[in-house]
Amino acid sequence: MASVAGREAASTRDGHPPLDGAVVQGFYDRMRAVAPAAVGAIERDRAGDPGRAFGDTACGRLVRSLDADGLRALGMWVHHWCMRFYDDDTRVALRLVREIAGRPGLGWTADEVRWMLRESYAAGPAAEARFTLPLAAAGELGPGVLRIEPVVPRQPGPRD
Repeated sequence: MASVAGREAASTRDGHPPLDGAVVQGFYDRMRAVAPAAVGAIERDRAGDPGRAFGDTACGRLVRSLDADGLRALGMWVHHWCMRFYDDDTRVALRLVREIAGRPGLGWTADEVRWMLRESYAAGPAAEARFTLPLAAAGELGPGVLRIEPVVPRQPGPRD
């Protein structure tokens, strides 16, 4: 698996100033806190029945166990993971991304959204669902909070 995004996604590649290093480090610290549980849940769900309702999966149980901050960290981690290692084996992780994207009111910040968008741009078109979570999160920000200069292609919604 090839790495297609990462810390460099916080750079100026998109023409915007880089995110503050301390802010980005805070994202990685929060994601690192949820990563072990996320990896375990994804691995259990890969081995399980793909037709199960999301709430009955290990990922569904993990989502239910987290508050909004934890759920945002999980969303950013799984988005990061999918962007870095997008391949045929990300079906479970992409389902998790769609489920988190479909949960309103998580309190996303503009910096979190900018970071995810930069990762998505860095990943390129091979990762076809790369804008699912950042666009859902951006939709929760107030008008004018996030300026997106480039045109972002329409992605299927969490329930499309």
